[in-house]
Amino acid sequence: MANISEPYVIHYPKIVAVADASGKNVELVEFFECVGGAMWTQHHYAQSPIVKDVRCVGSTTRYRISPGSVNLALEGSRFPAGISACTVDSSEIAITYIGMGGGGVGAAACRSDAKGVLRSRSDPAGGGKVAGATLWLPRMQRVLIGVDDTDTPEEGATWTLVHNIAKAVEDEQSVYLSHTIVQLYPVPYRTKNCVGLVAEFATSDPKGLVDRFHALLERYTLSKKTGMAVYTGFTPSEELLAFGRNVKRGEVEPGLLDSLRDENLEIIMNGRGIIGAVAAIPFYTNYQEALELCTGKI
Repeated sequence: MANISEPYVIHYPKIVAVADASGKNVELVEFFECVGGAMWTQHHYAQSPIVKDVRCVGSTTRYRISPGSVNLALEGSRFPAGISACTVDSSEIAITYIGMGGGGVGAAACRSDAKGVLRSRSDPAGGGKVAGATLWLPRMQRVLIGVDDTDTPEEGATWTLVHNIAKAVEDEQSVYLSHTIVQLYPVPYRTKNCVGLVAEFATSDPKGLVDRFHALLERYTLSKKTGMAVYTGFTPSEELLAFGRNVKRGEVEPGLLDSLRDENLEIIMNGRGIIGAVAAIPFYTNYQEALELCTGKI
C-alpha cells in the first residue's frame, strides 16, 4: 500500500503576480492541480472586497485585485476563506489569504511552497482553526507576443511552433501563462485556416524574454513573411482591440497598422504576417471571441 506523506495538504504548483505600471491593479495567477479545490476558492474568494474579478483559464485561476487590506467577516459555509490583503512595491507583490477549517488549510498550508513564492509566513492550519498566510511574489509585467505566418502550403503550423517556443523560453524570470489561437478573416493569400497566435507571459525580464523568443522564431519559421509583435502592459488598449476586430472582420490595408499609436506595442518582425500578429494580441485568453469566424464587416 502506498504511503501519502502529506495527506491533508495539496500543493499549488506555481503562483505568479503581475501589476500595471502604477501598482494599482494586480492579477494573481495560481496554477492548480486539484480542480475541486480551485473551483471552491474561485467561488468564495470572489466575495473578498479587494477581489474585483475571478476567472479560470486552463489550469490557472486569475484574480484581479485592487491593492489594500480588509478585515474579512468569515462565516462557515457562506464565506469561509478569502484574500484579505495585497501590497505592491517596486519589486514584490504580497498577498494575504485567510480561511477557516479546510479553507484555512488552503490559505495557509497549500500555497506557501509553490514555485514562484519568494518567501512566506503562515499559521498552523487544520481542524476548525482559522489560519492565514502571506506570500511574497516577484512583481512581474505582462508581455503578449503575437505571431503570424510561419508556415508554407507544404509544411508547418504556427500554433504548434508558438507553443513550443513559449515553453522553451521559460525560465525563473519569465513564466508562460497562456496560448490563444485567433481566427482572422480568411484572406485569399492565407496558407489555409488564417489564424494568428498570441502567447502570454509574466516576466521580470521583458527584453531577455523577447530576445530569446525572437531568436527561436527566426531559426524555426519556414516563411519569409513572418510577423512578430510584442505588447508590454497590463491590458491592451481599446485602439488595439478595435484593430484586432477589424482584422477579424475583413481584409485591411497595411496603412491601418501604421496608424496605431500605442507606446506599449513593438514590431519585431515586419513581414506580411505582422497584421495578424498584432491583431491577435488583444484577444489573449478571450477564447470565445478569438475563435469566432467573421465573414465580413459588421
